[in-house]
Amino acid sequence: MSIETRRRFLHRSGLGLGALALHDLTQRASAGPLSAKQPPLPATAKSVIFLFMHGGPSHLETFDPKPVLNDLHGKLAPASFGHVQLQFSRFNESPVLGCKRKFQQYGQSGITVSDLFPHVARHADKLAVIRSMYHDGFTHTAALNWLNNGWPRLGRPSLGSWITYGLGSESESLPAFVVMLEGGIKCGPVAYGNGFLPAVYQGTPFRTEGSPILNLKRPEAMTEQQQREWLTTLRWYNERHKESRTDESALDARISAYELAFRMQTAAPELADLNKESAPTRALYGMDEERTQSFGARCLMARRLVERGVRFVQVWSGSTTGDLDWDGHKQCDDNHVRQAGKVDKPIAGLLQDLASRGLLDSTLVVWGGEFGRTPTSDGGMNGGGDVQGRDHNPYGFTIWMAGGGVKGGKTIGRTDEIGLRAVEDPVHVHDLHASLLLMMGIDHTKLTYPFQGRDFRLTDVHGKTDLVTKLRA
Repeated sequence: MSIETRRRFLHRSGLGLGALALHDLTQRASAGPLSAKQPPLPATAKSVIFLFMHGGPSHLETFDPKPVLNDLHGKLAPASFGHVQLQFSRFNESPVLGCKRKFQQYGQSGITVSDLFPHVARHADKLAVIRSMYHDGFTHTAALNWLNNGWPRLGRPSLGSWITYGLGSESESLPAFVVMLEGGIKCGPVAYGNGFLPAVYQGTPFRTEGSPILNLKRPEAMTEQQQREWLTTLRWYNERHKESRTDESALDARISAYELAFRMQTAAPELADLNKESAPTRALYGMDEERTQSFGARCLMARRLVERGVRFVQVWSGSTTGDLDWDGHKQCDDNHVRQAGKVDKPIAGLLQDLASRGLLDSTLVVWGGEFGRTPTSDGGMNGGGDVQGRDHNPYGFTIWMAGGGVKGGKTIGRTDEIGLRAVEDPVHVHDLHASLLLMMGIDHTKLTYPFQGRDFRLTDVHGKTDLVTKLRA
């Protein structure tokens, strides 16, 4: 047999593995790391949409009214409130800052919401507002890690990674964990990283314009059949390479990514075509208004993702560019008027749209940021802010939840009279994460991964699930 004949034989036989290998790949995919898994416990939610307000929204201007702040405005806080460690200001030396917002009760439940969120307020009876969140990370990096990774330092897997590790995805043509950003994040991509979990569980950044993922489109000179044969051959070689490198999760992730990317070339463009939605639906999300168009597109995309079986979607508001986040060190009220104006209508539209499609029952929507703000003025110390700004406050802040088994129309927990500390039914981030997992049908103490000689979990050695009883009651 000549050299040229052998080359033709190897080429044809190698690429001719397509039909056989495709069947094998189909079988492998059905038992892959991201295949859907049955929750070990009864679940009330099968997917999560986390609306993350980057920079730290003030609970005092949004969902936790404190009338006494206006009575104490310009005065030092009474000594009875003690001392706390802050990032830029000195609590005991900074005057109390009053609140300019107007609060009103909404719905049959009478939940109090500020005038920053008039559209969300119409859904008050869907909300469970938790006013007693806390942790001890008063810098952005530590706080963002707490909320997203369950630990103040780098290196731990994110919440979305843990959930997809435990439950997989119901979609075979889209990532299990999708992240939609407005810009940079103060702690970087670790907020949606896989940490020490296999790389296949990391979050996938999506765009709402053009191709959702860069470099996804097939080269124009290559047909679908040619690409399928190329991927089949490539996988065969990768599998052989992997046999002696079983501990390299990045290689597994790369193999899976090639296959997922092939399937996404059809699914993703259809997903990203928001013009297929009706004009009333796009208007519901504020996509016909310049101020709300960007966040509205991300919220609409989030609905389309969970509708197609994606397990965890995180939608970010706020960028590290300029003052385009919720970090209200300077002119906190002006900052929040601007930021809330971008997200209020889209969030309300998301809640209404999910409910009208029967998706809210199975989708847990979470709203919040990395911490709250201080009742005292930032004061411009260390160049951080001004007398109309508020410093970081991780010791008492607010998140809210809706859908996914949550019985709305309630507030849980309480901060003290000036909103400094959680004093009633305090909920640590570990408790929040343990509760989220339980609502997804997972016991947080049993979702573990071996690393560096011991089994790790999202909640470390902490976490209580008492919150779930209150959310469902």
